[in-house]
Amino acid sequence: MNESTFYPFFFTPIYQYRLWGGRRLSNLLTEPLPDGPVGEAWILSDRDDHASVVNNGLYKGITLTDLFNQYPESVMGRLAGNFDRFPLLLKFLDAQEVLSVQVHPSDDQKEYIPKGDTGKTEAWFVIEPGEKALIYAGLTPGTNEQDLRIALDEHKVANYLHSFKPKSGDGVFIHSGTVHTLADVVVFEVQENSDTTYRLYDWDRTDAKTGKPRELQIDKALACIDFSLVDIDPVKSEATATEPVLRERYFNNEHFILWRMYTADQFTVGAEDEPRILVCTEGNGQLDFKGTKYTFKKGDVVLLPAEIGVIKCIPQGKINLLEIAIPETK
Repeated sequence: MNESTFYPFFFTPIYQYRLWGGRRLSNLLTEPLPDGPVGEAWILSDRDDHASVVNNGLYKGITLTDLFNQYPESVMGRLAGNFDRFPLLLKFLDAQEVLSVQVHPSDDQKEYIPKGDTGKTEAWFVIEPGEKALIYAGLTPGTNEQDLRIALDEHKVANYLHSFKPKSGDGVFIHSGTVHTLADVVVFEVQENSDTTYRLYDWDRTDAKTGKPRELQIDKALACIDFSLVDIDPVKSEATATEPVLRERYFNNEHFILWRMYTADQFTVGAEDEPRILVCTEGNGQLDFKGTKYTFKKGDVVLLPAEIGVIKCIPQGKINLLEIAIPETK
């Protein structure tokens, strides 16, 4: 196909069973949920086992993997050649029950990363906290490996985890090496394109599907913990623009930059010669590209390939829109 035919790409969510999941993703997404507890919707994924599929326009049915491999300059622009695959993985999480206490390795901990994968730094944007919502992020100050090994034997790991009650609109940065988990909350998650997680503790529960406890990787988890990462609280957003709309930057690191716009006024999205990703967490509107209107709604993720540049966003009432950029790391 001709590379000049690109436009804003929408994708079909990929649902994932998780024993801690629920049914609240139906409040975000129109694609029907499968039976059972659904913990994750992978909304933009370039993974061998789960590749997102375009669901609109000329490229309908094409995977993100094929777009990235066949049209690298059109998709990535000035970032083409910097990555072996699309570098971010985006999800919605419904933690109806508490997740396992877990940790992800950093990019330089090669011995703990499967071949072809990376470390994992991630961040959460809180969408829907429940009455019992709780986020655990980081250790309590002074905690060491021996403390955690004793706590595992005594089933008291939570005593060494920093926690807080999240509210809608909170942003939480989970750098690789951070011990973390969350409960009774729906969040949007942006992360490195990695599926490497080590479980430290799983609250002594069994998986209803297998009747057995889930596997723990205690030694690997402990080896990957950065014990200096303590008392992680919500980030303080920074206003990077006030006209025509308030544009708040939540995260800015070597893996991703994320802004939030909450407005009913028109504004622009996208950037010249680099890709951007839009995630709508509230409301609906239209994207105007060369006079063609692309309607988006709550729960939609839209990839703006580098080739299309800056375009206009037209809210239909108030919207909560996240825009994500990929830093040039090489």
